[in-house]
Amino acid sequence: MKKNQLNPLQAQLLKSGLASEAKAREAKTEKRKQDKLKRNNGVDIVDEVKLSAEQARQLQAERDRELNRQRKLAEEQKALAAQIKQITELNRIAQDANGLAYQFNHDNKVKTVYVNDKAREALINGRAGIIHLASGYEIVPAEIARKIQGRDVHSVIVLNQPTQDIAVSDDPYAAYQIPDDLMW
Repeated sequence: MKKNQLNPLQAQLLKSGLASEAKAREAKTEKRKQDKLKRNNGVDIVDEVKLSAEQARQLQAERDRELNRQRKLAEEQKALAAQIKQITELNRIAQDANGLAYQFNHDNKVKTVYVNDKAREALINGRAGIIHLASGYEIVPAEIARKIQGRDVHSVIVLNQPTQDIAVSDDPYAAYQIPDDLMW
């Protein structure tokens, strides 16, 4: 077989030493036989190499789709975290390092934030909530905490239900004074 009768790919493979002339002749003969059978009998010969290549291509396409779905999901989570961080930072209530301790439970551990008396009462009465960010804990108004909770339930650590003021006539302990220095 002369080299000028080979297709360019076969010529390159022969030149690089990855194939031999015998293999090239064998492949050409096999192709002629399949073409002849197809013409004479109308039978389409199934090429295992083409079939396995097609299956491999389909598997790779499926893996690519799954990776793209995971990548898109990760980007959405990242965007959601950025939204939560921005909302929290724009609406946070200042903490007071010299203020009163407000303790709460997060991941089965007791955590503490220091706030002024007004913010502590808001937390207790459900008018404020505590949000967990990567940088720590922030206090935000209850409406903002509910918005964040709608985006990511796990970001809101403390959001008490608003308390209803008990009517004085229904309160059996209304006559008893609570000392000012008693902290819960």
